[in-house]
This record gives sequence, structure tokens and C-alpha cells, in this order.
Amino acid sequence: MPYNILRRADFAGGLNDDALVPRIMDDLGRDGWTLLRGFDPDMAGFGDLVGRMCRRVTFDPARSHTTERTQMVDAGLGRIGLHIENGNTPRCPDLVAFFAERAAFEGSQTTICDGVALHDSLPEADKIRWSQPMTVERRLPEPLWKRYLANEHPAISRPEEVRMEHVLQFQAAVPGQSFELHEDGSLTYRLQVMPVRRSVFGDPRPAFANAVLGPSHNYEPPRYTLADGSAVTEAEIEALRERAEAVTTEINWQDGDIAVLDNTRVMHGRRAIVDAARTLFIGMGSI
Repeated sequence: MPYNILRRADFAGGLNDDALVPRIMDDLGRDGWTLLRGFDPDMAGFGDLVGRMCRRVTFDPARSHTTERTQMVDAGLGRIGLHIENGNTPRCPDLVAFFAERAAFEGSQTTICDGVALHDSLPEADKIRWSQPMTVERRLPEPLWKRYLANEHPAISRPEEVRMEHVLQFQAAVPGQSFELHEDGSLTYRLQVMPVRRSVFGDPRPAFANAVLGPSHNYEPPRYTLADGSAVTEAEIEALRERAEAVTTEINWQDGDIAVLDNTRVMHGRRAIVDAARTLFIGMGSI
């Protein structure tokens, strides 16, 4: 997998250089990711870059905000499995960017896996199995699903504004989802996704890009069922994880690095954290 680096010396205007975002998009279309190094960004600059790359910004309701476009990454200290960001939500972002304000001196490498290479490596029977729709089922506590809906629904902006009419409107606006509301305010949702997809950045090849291998740090673990009625088992998840490791590379962070990933093609994860003082931020959205 190519290790692309866009360096500050090649962009006179730094993060505000008019040529930067087109170069980022070129790298995403060709290789699925790129790394910006030496730009010495601050949080405001990172947030502005996310806003220039994304037509619409998306948030994770379980994370705290750092700016109006960015959030802090806080997912414990253990290893994080490969996944696309917000891959089990109704509106999965096209693009995800990470800003290493302070890099770890050891461990904490971000892992990246090209879903095209992983799909190519699968046996034919597995390619057929994963080409069918998959249903994700998960129960969410009331504060989290209301925070998500407040961000995604155009008529509201705060969780306390959420009403049943907004839930029904959002359900109608995004096909393939259903929900069940419980007496304690929690909500069980079911969402149909395609575990194999094609990149929105133009690569026509099928990519294994989903959240089956990923974490549930802030959420109840989901249940996955394929369209033929069969459940996704732990055994096949482990087999996929081993196969994915063979086509996975690492980002060895330096202070100030920004990584930008095609979230419809490239899955990412993390090695275990050794240096807990590291600080990483995220911005994501639709192009």
C-alpha cells in the first residue's frame, strides 16, 4: 500500500494553499489515503481544512467536541480493530481526517487497510457471501441516539428538541433502517448496509469496507446478519482479521501530522496505546 506524504515545503500557502485540497483528493482517488506532514497546524486550522474538504460535517455522539467541526478521539488504551468510521450509522461519512496534535513516543500507530486489496485476497466463496446486504442491529441509550439525530436532522440542533416526528422523518429520509423505542428511552435500531462497496472517490473496484472487524468502545456490540439469514460469526470475523493484517500498514505519527482517509474504501484501526499522553483529533463528513 503506497505511503503518500504531502509536505509543507511543496505548498507555499500551508494548509490554506489552494492546491492542497485538490492534491488530497487526487491521493484519495488513487490510493485511498494521504498524510500531511510539517504543516504545523492548530485546532482551528485542522477544523478549517475539514470544512474545506467536506460539504457536510458528521459527528460521533459519544465523543466530545473540540471545535464546531472536530472531536477528540478517546477510545481507551487497547488495540482497535479495523473499521470505517461511523460504519454502523445511517449516514456513513465519505472522508475521515485525523490530527495528531501530540504523537505517542511508542505504540498507538494507526493501522490502515485498503479494502480493495482485502477484497481481492478473499476466496471466491467469501466474495459472494459478503456481496449481499447486511443488517446491523444495536441498542443505543437515549442520550446517544438523540445527540446523533440532533446533528443529522436539518430542522433541529439540540438533543432536547428531538420528537418522534423527527425520528420518523429521518427514518423515511434514509432507506434501509427501522427502530424500536423502549420504555427507558433507549432505542434498538436495525440498519441495512453493504459490506462490500465502491469508493465515492472514483475507484470502480469493490472494497471490503465496513465495521465488522471494528470496536464498540462507546457502544453496545452490534449483531450482524446477512441477507440470506445467516449470522456473522466470531470465527469468520477472526479469519477476516488475520487476512486483513496481511494487507495492513501503519501510520507512525509525528507531532502535527494530519492523515486523510477515503472512508468508503480504507478501514483503519490502532495498535495498543503505550504513551497515554498522546492527543488525536478527528473530523469527518460527506464530500
